[in-house]
Amino acid sequence: MNEILSTRHMLKRRFCTFVLVFICILSSFALAQSTPQRPANPVIVQSKFGGQIFGFDVDQNGTEGILSEALLLSNGKVLAAVETFDQATGQILNVLAQTQSQDDFVTLGVVGTSVGLVEHEHVVGFLNVQRTFGTSNPLSGNKVTGRWTPPIGSKHLINSVSRSQGGTNNAVFAQDISGNFISLVFSSNVAANTFGPVVQINDSLNFGSVPPVMGYNSVTNQAILGGGNGCFRCQPVLGIADLTAGTFTEEQGFGAGFINGIAVDSADNLACTTTEDDATVEFIDLTHHTAIFVVLPSSGGLQFFSGADVEFDPLHRVFFVAQPNSSVSTGSTIYVYDIRGNLRETLNGFSFSNTFNVIPAHIALNPSTRTGFVDGPSQNVNQLQGFSY
Repeated sequence: MNEILSTRHMLKRRFCTFVLVFICILSSFALAQSTPQRPANPVIVQSKFGGQIFGFDVDQNGTEGILSEALLLSNGKVLAAVETFDQATGQILNVLAQTQSQDDFVTLGVVGTSVGLVEHEHVVGFLNVQRTFGTSNPLSGNKVTGRWTPPIGSKHLINSVSRSQGGTNNAVFAQDISGNFISLVFSSNVAANTFGPVVQINDSLNFGSVPPVMGYNSVTNQAILGGGNGCFRCQPVLGIADLTAGTFTEEQGFGAGFINGIAVDSADNLACTTTEDDATVEFIDLTHHTAIFVVLPSSGGLQFFSGADVEFDPLHRVFFVAQPNSSVSTGSTIYVYDIRGNLRETLNGFSFSNTFNVIPAHIALNPSTRTGFVDGPSQNVNQLQGFSY
């Protein structure tokens, strides 16, 4: 368990630089005064056994969500479980898997069309963990139906799977935990258990020691990685992995500091990022390599108010930006921007600080119902909070 926690406690360092290549600053504060603000939806999901949530997602083509939890028991063992929940009520529906040992589960997401993907971390001994991956296809079946066998060895850890749903493939990033820092990225049809070319990333300075965030362009079949070298106010680096050709290229990024969150609008070949040192959101035209910059409302560009996770709703063509430390309210805030960087909505009433999270807080969306979930409000990281937009 300690090895798992230490691996997943890879914290993004908050030291990078800011050199603007192309800047178009919008007045976010003025927009914040005119955009609608609504409280969060009262739907709360509570993990069944009260354990800390190790990843979750919702089915954008169904009515259920999936989460994993882990609770340290008084006898030193860990109660770990995988559960489905009702998106409308927050009620736990079924327990798909459960152990009481030193094992745990990590929900990697809902992928493809209604396929739940979960990692099982079986502790064999000290610093000896065997990782296998189960699928629930479809998620509404409420049972584990198959195995996913990614082309990685014991020296790599699946760090992220792209959150895009509805298509055939997803992008996968595997972090090197051997000390060589040669990370891997590839595409996978999880339901069919098939894989595209494995792309090695040899730039350990920008993409090896600290796992980058990742977005996926399903049109171009490219993974877009947000990297950087960790120096204070340094300009970040974008890594572009062509998952068809198996190639990897780098471009200078936008903003100041590490890229905290990234999401991709595949239809328009746009990426939206948040950066660490300047409380800025960047809307990047990946075709022309230009960007529009928006400072989060009332943040003054202070690092304390920087954004975190970014998610995209392709149905309504809006980006969601998580701000753990709200600059317009108490607690945390979610901002909704259109693809041109215009603030459309401000959602308050959250509490999703990353302070105690083993897995960073993120937003899970269901565009068809205009609803979503985010970590919180409990500081014990054993709840999810619903919202509508």
